[in-house]
Amino acid sequence: MVNFIKTQKSFADGEVSINFVENENIHGLAYMENFDVCSGGGLVRRAGLKNGPQLLANARLVAFSVSETEEYILAIMNGRIRVFSNGTFVQDVLTPWTSSDIPKIRYAQRFGTMIFVHPDYAPRIFYYENGVFKIRYFAFSVSSDTHNVEIPFMRFEDSEGITITITYSDGKVHFTTNENFWTADNVGGHLFAIGKSWLVNTYVSPTEVIATCNGAYTLPNDPVSDWQEAVFSPRRGWPSAITFHQDRLVFGGAKSWPGGIWMSHVGQHKNFNLGTGLDDEAIFFTLLSDRRQHVCTLVSSDNLQILTSEGEWAVSNKPLTPESVDIKMHTSMGSIADKYLPPQQMEGKTIFVSKVGPDIRQLGLDEMGENYNANNLCDLSKHLITEPIDIAYNKNTKKLFVVMSAGNMAVLNYDVAQGISAWGRYTTNGEFKSVAVCDGKTFVVVKRGDDFFLEYFDDSEFVDATNYAYTATAKGMPLLTSGHNAKYIRITKITVRVYNTKTLFINDERGVLPNDIYSDDSDGFDGDVSVNVLGTSADLIDAPWTISTTDSLPLKILSVTTYGRYQI
Repeated sequence: MVNFIKTQKSFADGEVSINFVENENIHGLAYMENFDVCSGGGLVRRAGLKNGPQLLANARLVAFSVSETEEYILAIMNGRIRVFSNGTFVQDVLTPWTSSDIPKIRYAQRFGTMIFVHPDYAPRIFYYENGVFKIRYFAFSVSSDTHNVEIPFMRFEDSEGITITITYSDGKVHFTTNENFWTADNVGGHLFAIGKSWLVNTYVSPTEVIATCNGAYTLPNDPVSDWQEAVFSPRRGWPSAITFHQDRLVFGGAKSWPGGIWMSHVGQHKNFNLGTGLDDEAIFFTLLSDRRQHVCTLVSSDNLQILTSEGEWAVSNKPLTPESVDIKMHTSMGSIADKYLPPQQMEGKTIFVSKVGPDIRQLGLDEMGENYNANNLCDLSKHLITEPIDIAYNKNTKKLFVVMSAGNMAVLNYDVAQGISAWGRYTTNGEFKSVAVCDGKTFVVVKRGDDFFLEYFDDSEFVDATNYAYTATAKGMPLLTSGHNAKYIRITKITVRVYNTKTLFINDERGVLPNDIYSDDSDGFDGDVSVNVLGTSADLIDAPWTISTTDSLPLKILSVTTYGRYQI
C-alpha cells in the first residue's frame, strides 16, 4: 500500500468528458452543476434567479437598446412582442408571427430601430417613437428621378423562355405571358420591365396579371423578353438573414435564392439599386461552391462573416465596393438552418453553433490575419451540448449561456487571461426556454409547471424565483490521473479549502463549520473543512469526492485535497 496526497487547486477546465480522465494536464471535474469557475480557478455556487413577471406563453428573448440609459427586453411570442424594462412590463406590440415562426426570426439593430426578417414574411421595422414602441413594414426606397422602387431584381430559372406582352385596356396595364407562369402569390410583388418597376396588384389567370407603376412609360410593340422579378416578394420569399456592415444594410438567403447576398447603398439602407457600379452603390453576389449554400446568418465583425448551411465565408474588403468583393470560404462546419442561434462576440471572436456535433465554435482569424479558423470550444465537454435552442453571452460576467431543448443550460465560464474555459450545467426547478443579456443582466424564460416566467440571475439571490431551492454539485475527476495504474484506491480524508462559505456537504456529509458564521453580519467561513472516510473504497473510475449543497447559502471552493492509499 502506498500513501498519497492529491490537491486540486484549479477547476479551470470545468466538467470534462470521461474520455479525458487519463489526461494529467486537465484541471477539471467529472460533474459540475450550478457552479461557476471564478477568477483564479476556484468554484462558486451560481447566482440565484430573481423573481419576475409571468408571461402569456413561451417566448424568445431579444435585447433592444434605445439609448445608453434605456435598455429593454423583447419577449417575442405568438402574435406579439411584449416589451419589458428591467423585468417590468411596458407595452404589447402586435406582430404577424406565430409560435412556429419564431425560431427562424433573425434581426439586426442600428441606433433606435431593429429590423426583423423571416423567409416567409416581409421584413418589419421595430422602433421607439414618442414614448411608444411600434412596428411597421420595411419599405424599399423609391427613386426621385425614375420613381422606380429600389428593390433588388433578378431573373429566376423558372422564368427562362417567358416573354410578356404588355397592353393597356379598361384603364389597366395587363401583363400576358406566352405560357403559364403567374400565381396568386405574385400579387404584392414587383417586376422590372421597359425601364420601370411595376407592382402586381391583381391576379387574373396563370398567363395574366394586372400591374401599376409610378411615372410615365411607353408600351412596347413586341413581347418583352428582358424583364426581371423582385428578389423579395410573396412568391419568391423574403430575406432569411440580416446585418449592417460598413454602413450598408445586408440581406442574405432569400427563399428562392438561398445563396444570395444583397447590400444596400452606403448610408441608404433602403436602396438596393445596383446602379452603374459606383463605389457607394448596391452590391450583389452569390456564394458558389460544389455544395448548395443556404445563408443562415450574417455577422459584421472585422470582416463581413457569412455563415451558411455548409461553411463559413468572409468578405474581407475595406472598404467594400462593387468592384472589390473578395469572398472566400474559410471553414466547412456549417450552421443550423431551421432555427436562429444568434452568433455572439466573445473576446474579439465570433461564437456560433455548428450543425456538426452540434458544437460551439469560435470563428477567428489566424496570426497572419488572413484565414479564419473555427476552433471547437466544447472539445472537452461535448456531452453537454445537446440540441441547443438559444445562446447569449454576458461580457460582464464572462459567461456564455446555451439553452438546450431538454430545459437545462450549458454555461461556459471563459477568461483567456486567466486560462479558464470551463463548461458546466445550470438546472432549475423547471425548464430554461430562452436567454438574452440586457444592460449587463442575464435574463431567461423559465417554464415552471404549466406557466412561463421572465427571470434574471442576481448575485444576491441564493434561491430561484423566491421559492425554489436548487442543488449545486461538483464531483472530482477519477484518480486514474495519478498515473500509477492502481488496482484499487482507499480514500481516508477529504479536505476542502473554502472562502466566505456558510454551507458544505462532502460525500453527503455536512462539513462542520463554526456556528458564528451563520449570523447575518458574517461573510462566512474561511479555511479548511475535512471529513474522514476511512474504510471507504473507491472504484477507479468513480469520482473520489462529491461536494454539494441544497442550502440557500453561499459556497466558494478554493481547493480540494484527497488523502488515501492505493495498491499497484
